[in-house]
Amino acid sequence: MPSRFDDSFTDRAQNAAAAKQAALEKFRAKAAAPEDPAIAKQRAEERAAREAKRAAAEESRKERVKLDKMLRAEAAADKIKQEAEAAVRAAEQAEIDRLAEIERKEIEAAEQKARRDLRYAMRKARQK
Repeated sequence: MPSRFDDSFTDRAQNAAAAKQAALEKFRAKAAAPEDPAIAKQRAEERAAREAKRAAAEESRKERVKLDKMLRAEAAADKIKQEAEAAVRAAEQAEIDRLAEIERKEIEAAEQKARRDLRYAMRKARQK
C-alpha cells in the first residue's frame, strides 16, 4: 500500500489535478442534466422573488434620495431665511447705532454751546 509521503511532488500534483477535473466533470454533469420541472419552477419563483426584492429596494432607495433632497432643500431655505432675518436685524441695529451716534453728537454740541455761553456770560458779568 503506497503512502502519501512516498509520492513525489509530480505524483501529488497529478492527483490534485485529476481530483479537480473529476469535480469539474461532476459539476458539468449536474448543470447539463435536464432539470426537474418542480426545481425549474422553484428557481423561477426564487428568481422572481429576488427581482421583486431588488425592485423594492431600488424604489425604497429612490424614495430615500427624494426625501433627502427635500430635506436638504428645506434646510437650505430655512438657512436663507435665517440669514435674511439676521441681515434685517443687523441693518436695524446699524440704524439704531447711527441714530444714537447722531443724538450723542447733538447732545455734545449742545453741551459745548452751553459751556461757551456760560463763559461768555461770566466774561460779561466781570466787565460790568
